[in-house]
Amino acid sequence: MSVILSVENVTKTYDSGFEALKGVDLQIDEGEILALLGPNGAGKTTLISTICGITTPSSGRITVAGHDILSDYRQARRIIGLVPQELSLEPFEKVINTVRLSRGLFGKGRDEAYIEKILRQLSLWDKRNAKVMELSGGMKRRVLIAKALSHEPRVLFLDEPTAGVDVELRKDMWQVVEELKSNGVTIILTTHYIEEAEAIADRVGVINQGRILLVEPKVDLMQRMGRKQLTIELQDPVTDVPDSLKDYDLRASDDGNALIYCYDSNGPRTGITTLLADLQKAGLHMTDIQTHQSSLEEIFVDLVKETA
Repeated sequence: MSVILSVENVTKTYDSGFEALKGVDLQIDEGEILALLGPNGAGKTTLISTICGITTPSSGRITVAGHDILSDYRQARRIIGLVPQELSLEPFEKVINTVRLSRGLFGKGRDEAYIEKILRQLSLWDKRNAKVMELSGGMKRRVLIAKALSHEPRVLFLDEPTAGVDVELRKDMWQVVEELKSNGVTIILTTHYIEEAEAIADRVGVINQGRILLVEPKVDLMQRMGRKQLTIELQDPVTDVPDSLKDYDLRASDDGNALIYCYDSNGPRTGITTLLADLQKAGLHMTDIQTHQSSLEEIFVDLVKETA
């Protein structure tokens, strides 16, 4: 794949002296979905605003499809679509006119077939003549996506696209994102819903305190940093881990009805076989065992804690 977005050593320092971005480097491939995760104030929105030309970088270089966002900003901006966090829409305007206007602002000629296509794709066609004020919050967010797609961008930024949206509609939005990707659109997604990144992202980037901590394929990240947990349910409760089992990474559950063993599934040995044998030698009888893989959320929380 070819790189469509390049961010090289970008910084952003405000007049107050606050450093929102500290030497950010990021390369995004054409046609991928990148989920950018980070706590509040990490620099996610500042980075997106800088790439999209809303904020000027203090230093560094950003190119979109080879176009510099400062020296060739018109061409760069035509390639980018942005769905902001805020629901900033004209309440008394019809849905279809709102989308038409956005297309015209980018100098694109009238194309009713294309407008119909994206409205249908976003399940907005039946609401095309409704005033924006008559729509639910979830439908308004879909209108924002339609506006961002109106000028046929190759790169789409979704800044918290499902904030305030119920679970069912959130899953519908995930499907929309997958369809956009299948049409060749590159998508950069910021979200507080970790399951969103886990469900649809190809790669995951983690940003904290204005720095990119890592960018990795989602599967590789979960495999490399994810740990597995084995829960051994016991016939009789225990108050503590027996001394003969102290060499294992074991802890008793709060109610004492189970022992919990953490291990690296990618290591040369998990130690499970010898653990179960030593468990019997210690006079403990198990009734069931269960395994649990670390989620992306757990990995993210651990990463942020390390840099706090």
